[in-house]
Amino acid sequence: MSKTSTFTWTGQILLAAFFGYAGWTKLTQTPETMAAMGWNWTLEVPTWLITMIGSTEILGAIGLILPAALGILPWLTTAAAAGLVLLQFTAIAFHVSRQEFSVLWLNAIVIAIAALVFAARLRTRGPLFRCPA
Repeated sequence: MSKTSTFTWTGQILLAAFFGYAGWTKLTQTPETMAAMGWNWTLEVPTWLITMIGSTEILGAIGLILPAALGILPWLTTAAAAGLVLLQFTAIAFHVSRQEFSVLWLNAIVIAIAALVFAARLRTRGPLFRCPA
């Protein structure tokens, strides 16, 4: 395994653990429990939004690992990394709108790792979509 591949897989595993935990928490805990963890925003948004975000995070975590590990539609790993970057930019916009600047450092770190995974996977797999010749 090359050094680049080791770093890419390490990033994918870290992101999958992060998003898996965050998604599982959003799907299994009450807004009150999450607010007690410091996720105060969960008391101020509809429950369906928390469920949608949690589901997206779980699917992203799965997409970061399974397609590449199994070699089945590995472009989905690249797409999952891109989707998680977009999700985090949305989270930043949400936190800025609520003036929650103290949490933005975590979003920035996650974006950096996901963007590196995306770039590494894009470089090794080629374009996400190919036009027939």
